[in-house]
Amino acid sequence: MNWYLDVLKKYAVFSGRARRKEYWMFVLFNFIVAAVLLAVDFAVGTNGILYGVYLLGTLLPSLGAAVRRLHDTGRSGWWILIGAVPLVGGIILLVFLASDGAPESNAYGANPKFAPAV
Repeated sequence: MNWYLDVLKKYAVFSGRARRKEYWMFVLFNFIVAAVLLAVDFAVGTNGILYGVYLLGTLLPSLGAAVRRLHDTGRSGWWILIGAVPLVGGIILLVFLASDGAPESNAYGANPKFAPAV
């Protein structure tokens, strides 16, 4: 749960690097919360209002986490736009996000695996 809250605390931070664990744990918790809200919306009959508000509220943290994850692999955050390419773009982005980060410092900062826990 701390991984999810840490990403939300960095609401619109697009600089630095994010570990795979940080990114994928955020994606997992984000998916779970969205699924629960969608189920509540369906049960109550609010036509997805809670779900939509939640997705809108987590849009910037999701983009920030993805950009920081791309930075960890040594790529610019602009690579997130490759997901807009039909068919192969999403697959390429998924491979980039799942790749191991650069073990050494890069242009975006030091390796977050070796950073002291705050």
